[in-house]
Amino acid sequence: MPPAIEATGLTKSYGDVRVLDALDLHVPRGTVFALLGPNGTGKTTTVRILATLTTPDAGHARVAGHDVVTARSRVRRAISLTGQFAAVDETQTGAENLWTAARLSGLPRPAAARRSAELLDRFGLTGAGDRLVKTYSGGMRRRLDLAAGLVRDPGATGVMFLDEPTTGLDPRSRQELWQAVRELSDAGTTVFLTTQYLEEADRLADRIAVLGGGRTLAEGTPAALKARYAAHRLDVVACDEEGYARLAGRTTGRPATLDPGARTLGVPTDGSAAHVRDLLDALDPERRDIARFGLHTATLDDVFLALTATPEPSRA
Repeated sequence: MPPAIEATGLTKSYGDVRVLDALDLHVPRGTVFALLGPNGTGKTTTVRILATLTTPDAGHARVAGHDVVTARSRVRRAISLTGQFAAVDETQTGAENLWTAARLSGLPRPAAARRSAELLDRFGLTGAGDRLVKTYSGGMRRRLDLAAGLVRDPGATGVMFLDEPTTGLDPRSRQELWQAVRELSDAGTTVFLTTQYLEEADRLADRIAVLGGGRTLAEGTPAALKARYAAHRLDVVACDEEGYARLAGRTTGRPATLDPGARTLGVPTDGSAAHVRDLLDALDPERRDIARFGLHTATLDDVFLALTATPEPSRA
């Protein structure tokens, strides 16, 4: 079967600013795919192009087997989209919001009523269905927004786009939304997710792409990216400022992260006991400068920072 999303050479500029620069993407069906990158790197623009809301300047993309430029109506029937901000009417009840969305999507009245009830139950909102949305918590509004995006369920052959869906939510609401995404994926829907929360991508995504400069800097499973771009790190804390200076001097030739304010530095390690012992001996041969140490396991934060770090400008 063709992939759920396939893009080649997507390019988009706004004035003199090139947001996407020959971006390539390949998203298998039935997976959760996370797109990461600093602000302004084209994540939302990518979603808008794939959801047929924006036309690329160059390149080609197919979603659910349909071209996003020449077959827009077919793409739109195969997708749902939830944007960065909840698009719900606070003056209506939850049930009324879903019924209105269902009617606007073309469902007849009886089908719209049935679909609204199904979605209220699916997202744990049945008890609040008759309440005005202005009384909902942030997490409840986001779940309602997600439900509204599914009034025409994309199903096992469709794609759901979620553009930073948990921004501003409290931890409990984020967990609830994560569970909803897992249920969609388990049902076979392909989920295309953009997020600023790296833990979210690590928990949900089957594959991740990191954007930078309008292009894909790296792509792979969370585990593969962490293994490739972010080794384990030994963090050591110096006893005092003089000890920190000596430790920093002994990192010459080794990549290191330095935090003078906290008197902490980190050096890469393979995580084995033998290598950690060797590093401690090399950094503090007289065993007087290190107050304590810890082994830092690689995270997507490390991958993100390693891939998107910009070198400091040279000083003449």
